[in-house]
Parts: sequence; C-alpha cells; structure tokens
Amino acid sequence: MYKTLLVTLTAAALSTGSVASAPAASKEPLDAATLGAIKSKFGRLMELANKHDFKALHEMFWQSPSALLVAKSAIPSEGNWAGFWGNEAIDQKLHDIGSSGPVVLEPDYSKLRVVGLTRDVAESYVPMNITVSYAGQDGTARPFLMIINWLRVGNDWKVASEIILPVPPAPAAKG
Repeated sequence: MYKTLLVTLTAAALSTGSVASAPAASKEPLDAATLGAIKSKFGRLMELANKHDFKALHEMFWQSPSALLVAKSAIPSEGNWAGFWGNEAIDQKLHDIGSSGPVVLEPDYSKLRVVGLTRDVAESYVPMNITVSYAGQDGTARPFLMIINWLRVGNDWKVASEIILPVPPAPAAKG
C-alpha cells in the first residue's frame, strides 16, 4: 500500500511539475532590430578593446558594483582566472591587460549569437582568438570564448558581465 501511494504521488508530482514548467509560448522577448543593435554594440566593444580606449570601454559597462569581468589573473592568490567585480576593478583589469603589450581580439563574427533572455537582458556568445602578453601569456593567438550578458539601461544596452574563457587544447588522439 505504501509503495503504491508513493508511486502514485511521485507520478502525480512529476506530471504536474512538467505541465507547470512547460512554457506558455515560445515568443522571443527581443525583436530582430534590438538583437541587431546589440550585435552592433558588441562590434563597437571589440573595436574599443583593440584600440585600448579604456575611457570608452568604461562607458560600455553597466555602472554598478555588480558588473563583472572574468579574465586572466596576474596574482597567484586569485587563481589563474578570476572574477573582477565593480567598475573600478574592471577598469583596472582592462588597463593592466591593455598596457601589458599587444592585445588583439579577433571574434569569429560568423558564429556571433545574441539571444534575448528577457525584455531587458540579452546574452551574446562568440568564439574568438586573442593575442595577449599579459600574466605569463606569450603573445601567441589562442582560442577563447566570450560570453556577455547585456542589460538594458534606459534606451541603451550595457555590458553587465563579460566572461572570457580559454578553450583548452583538444585531447590527443588515441592511437
């Protein structure tokens, strides 16, 4: 009796949960024009980064202590990669990286994807090669992924978080 009741309750909970969690409609929260505008903002961000225009980069970020940049760390106690929270820390990190020598970001625009998460939040994803000589990196172009969360602030879109992840080398083929 106990097993039958448990199975019945579990089945009921699972079926109710799947109905409750099913989306009502799969309408995109952002229209094509808005997604295009965010793609343009991404292109501008890359242009400013490659010019090392730190003041203009600062303006592209959401002005908040919750703004985030994930990037290579030069300080062993922070780990190899770390999160830098707030505009002062982001500005300092971008300045440190950009002042370390040549820095070139080369996104694969054919793979740039921007999706709306809500009416006020979007996410972009793009693989890219980055050439940098910061924190022990040797200035060789290497593959990375860049994931950005964009936040609507008034009539503009700002970078709320920028996550730069190194792509590990492919495992050696077994032979």
